[in-house]
Amino acid sequence: MLALAFSAGMLGIEGYVVRVEADSSPGTPIFSIIGLPDRGLREASDRVRAAIFNSGFAYPAGRLLVNLSPADVRKEGPAFDLAIALALLAIDEQIDRLALQNVIALGELALDGTLRSVNGILPMVLGARNAGFTKLIVPQANAEEAALVDGIELYAVDSLQTAVAVILGNGGMHRRHTKPPNLTPADDVVHGDLADVRGQLAAKRALEIAAAGGHNLLFVGPPGCGKTMLARRLPSILPPMTLAEALDVTKIYSVAGLLKHHDGVVNARPFRFPHHTISQTALVGGGSLAKPGEISLAHHGVLFLDELPEFSRSAIEVMRQPLEEGAVTIARAAGTFTYPASFQLVASMNPCPCGYRGMRNAECRCDDAAVAKYVAKLSGPLLDRIDIQIEIARVPFDDMVRRDGAERSAVIRERVIAARRIQQQRFVGTAITSNAEIPANAMRRYCPLDEAALRLLAAASAKRQFSARALDRIARVARTIADLAACDAIHAEHVAEAIQYRSLERLDGRAA
Repeated sequence: MLALAFSAGMLGIEGYVVRVEADSSPGTPIFSIIGLPDRGLREASDRVRAAIFNSGFAYPAGRLLVNLSPADVRKEGPAFDLAIALALLAIDEQIDRLALQNVIALGELALDGTLRSVNGILPMVLGARNAGFTKLIVPQANAEEAALVDGIELYAVDSLQTAVAVILGNGGMHRRHTKPPNLTPADDVVHGDLADVRGQLAAKRALEIAAAGGHNLLFVGPPGCGKTMLARRLPSILPPMTLAEALDVTKIYSVAGLLKHHDGVVNARPFRFPHHTISQTALVGGGSLAKPGEISLAHHGVLFLDELPEFSRSAIEVMRQPLEEGAVTIARAAGTFTYPASFQLVASMNPCPCGYRGMRNAECRCDDAAVAKYVAKLSGPLLDRIDIQIEIARVPFDDMVRRDGAERSAVIRERVIAARRIQQQRFVGTAITSNAEIPANAMRRYCPLDEAALRLLAAASAKRQFSARALDRIARVARTIADLAACDAIHAEHVAEAIQYRSLERLDGRAA
């Protein structure tokens, strides 16, 4: 006797439909699962057997074989439990086999038959809908997440018995209505407000430029000058996430198991702050069971690397390709997985190993050779991808105790949104989304400099020996500064400000 049910699995963060084929034959009772199951999935035979018995159903007799198709793709996790149980119940006609033909069933079964939540519901539901399935059964705990997908008939159940009732047509009370996600901005609550930062006007200006153009940013300054506080507030001035961006981020957090089930959707731009001892695998993703890393968890948000030279060289160098491509590809024996990683990098570092170089009221113990060695921990190719490098100092006492109101993030965000709107119009019909992404072969088209700006850039290049890549970075930043000023052409004052954001070259005397 043969029965067929359907479930869904994941490849990276993309869902796909899995055929669950169950067959029984005479012989010694045994339960086998084939189709490249992992260890957790092989154990489904014991979970499903106990769940069927404890839910009051009869367990099929004889030799039982379950095949998960496509058989050449490795299957992971317990999300197939419910579909396997339904297929076994259909073998001896406890439920109608035809009723399973158009249903996707997802969820982990407990031994008493209750249904537990699983990771990755959102991408699996999207994959099922894209494959033409419109009726889905999911665990009650995953209902809010699954309801984000429109165009489906969704049933949220809490047990195998309830799932069977839905299959038999008696589960109307468990049907859930899909709903658009709530994208009410929460960035000012989650990330704080720039008005909380006293002084540091130059650093705030650099943050505004970085937000407006999507530029990567590096703060160079002594301990206690506010680098971390500034970085934490960058998401508060970034444009609100679109629906597509919110769903992209939610898919990643769902796969990683970091999505709070009652939230449903991630509506604030991510801010990831890994410790400098993080491994390469944890930063970019991977492992024996490939999972998204910190750079993917920062997708459409900010990745902050505090004390950048303290990170292992291998960990930070592996970010070069994701910074360029906006995605990371991980090859493992089980397959090749691609995770999105379009994030904005914000990093910080001290001006020297002890951190006090250039301070009047603190003595620096580092000579020039030590400073050069410290800065040299960051490779040229990595620095090539950081457009803005700015030195900041500790805030004077008078600025710290000043009571006059600083500019709030909401006000700055309006200017950032206006600049981004200009860029959207400029890049319409292309894959470019921000000034930071302008390719080298399009610089003359999108970054026209007037005569005065060209003369200033030529003089600065002759004095500081800027490379061609450094000149492109200056032009991109100047383009963003001009957008904030609503100028079509790039003028000398825009270039002059952009040149100031090359602090690291002055520390070690090299032009990137």
